Amino acid sequence: MEWFVRTFVKASLAWLAVGVTLGVAMAAHPPWVVYRPAHLHANVLGFVAMMIFGVAYHVIPRFSGHPLHSPTLARAHVWLANAGLLAMVGGFALVAQGRRAGTLLLAAGGLASALGAYAFAYNLWRTIDGPARLREAARRAAAARQASGVTGRAPLPQAGASAPPAAASAPLPRG
Repeated sequence: MEWFVRTFVKASLAWLAVGVTLGVAMAAHPPWVVYRPAHLHANVLGFVAMMIFGVAYHVIPRFSGHPLHSPTLARAHVWLANAGLLAMVGGFALVAQGRRAGTLLLAAGGLASALGAYAFAYNLWRTIDGPARLREAARRAAAARQASGVTGRAPLPQAGASAPPAAASAPLPRG
């Protein structure tokens, strides 16, 4: 498992602990309900979204059959998402206490979190599409089939014929 996948999954578990702790604190001391936005974001952006990020970075390359477009962008996403959420949670807490710096911290954290989400969407979109050289080869093959008048897919093998190689289901190399 890649470093950024492991980091996202572990971060999601840590954010779950933060969110649950805030929830218990609010239940035990009702005036702390002013921290509800921090509790919500720790659970939703921290636990749910980061778990989705980690799992998606692990499975989408395998499901699509293409390597991750940019592991470097995924590593940057880990830092943007966690630093952004930390700033947001801190900003929500400061805003609840009436501190003006909370708004600036909240805005900076929201921007970092949004940039991380955009990086995630771009990275996985490009991963699903595959490398440009493969897209170009597929385009040329489709054009060649059309030019030769061949339509449709290759016929299925008949009973008793040998099965096609299982290379398509082989795991991707680590890197």
